[in-house]
Amino acid sequence: MNELKEFQAVLQIIVSRLVQMIAKDMNISDKEALSRLYTSKLYEKLEKEETKVWHLSVPTLYSLFIEEKETGKILFPEEA
Repeated sequence: MNELKEFQAVLQIIVSRLVQMIAKDMNISDKEALSRLYTSKLYEKLEKEETKVWHLSVPTLYSLFIEEKETGKILFPEEA
């Protein structure tokens, strides 16, 4: 498996878990959670392998998603 395919596989797992967390905590459907994630600045960074945002844990990504929703900004932790 090449690096791009590996990244895409990891991204799918992260997105799936993140969508489940968003849906549960916001009491919305998975479809709505996915739509909100896909239209976020966070996802724009997450889908680019070179940003290394995908290295962050799902709970951290969820916190960043909420931060963006509430403030319109994202402050990434140092390790990103």
